[in-house]
Amino acid sequence: MNQLLKFKPILKEKVWGGEKLKNYLNKESELKNIGESWEISDVKENASVVSNGTLKGKDLKELILEHKSSLVGAKVYSKFRDKFPVLIKFVDAKKPLSVQVHPNDKLALKRHNSLGKTEMWYVMQADKEASIIVGFQKEVNSKTYLHHLKNKSLTDILNIDKVKKGDVYFIPTGTVHAIGAGVLFAEIQQTSDITYRIYDWDRPNSDGTYRELHTEEALEAIDYSAKESYKTNYTKQQNSSSEIVSCPYFTTNVLPLMGKIALNHSDKDSFVIYICVDGDVEFKYQNQVEKLKKGETILVPASIKELEIFSEKHSELLEVYIK
Repeated sequence: MNQLLKFKPILKEKVWGGEKLKNYLNKESELKNIGESWEISDVKENASVVSNGTLKGKDLKELILEHKSSLVGAKVYSKFRDKFPVLIKFVDAKKPLSVQVHPNDKLALKRHNSLGKTEMWYVMQADKEASIIVGFQKEVNSKTYLHHLKNKSLTDILNIDKVKKGDVYFIPTGTVHAIGAGVLFAEIQQTSDITYRIYDWDRPNSDGTYRELHTEEALEAIDYSAKESYKTNYTKQQNSSSEIVSCPYFTTNVLPLMGKIALNHSDKDSFVIYICVDGDVEFKYQNQVEKLKKGETILVPASIKELEIFSEKHSELLEVYIK
């Protein structure tokens, strides 16, 4: 493949969604309460469509079937075949999301013929006092968990963190979690849409019905252990990629940028995705120039090893690939 790829966002209306994806990240839509913008997706019936260059109009599934390892890398293709392995989103929670958990690969395969859903969040903006739920305060068992769930006191045993711009949380499968009101973040995850909804704050839909809960399904999926801290610590270095999170499903680096730098991905047998979380950046490969503004994403095929990026002002990118 010989082209940097941009895609048309897939916007999702949600009961908990807001206006930040429009107002803060300039997503254009007539939808109200937009909760998610799927930036790069190979989820069934939600394949991202190319928005630039000679491949404009083709979707990600078509590209994989046609270009295979040239797009994703030989190692990645041998493992995931014709399934693009990561899903990139921006998420705006005007209201709290449901408390939920995702199954691991083994359980997801058995029940849904799907991958599990390990994910990470990078907070792009947070209102004052905004918070998230991640994991338990201390180790519990299923009996204690069910007691609190039944008595609507689940938050008594869950870990709640206040968050701010730049905070990162890695959410392995089995981790109980929820995004609180007022948080806008970038999400990198396995290509899966399997979610077990545990508690939805007893809020009705517009028609008076309630969203389905998955109490029984969640019991086997939950990791009942606890950590001392759930927030990921990392450092930044100007004009250099620094690792934030690395797992079998994805590696994410942070790249603060000012001026021009050359990138060389000869050490990677993988595609590389760049997510602009602040400022704006210009990508140049041969005669192709692509601009990336805050809230936009670009995919560098595995066959492209060298390119340049430039920013007139301080900008920040997340760099995602598979080791």
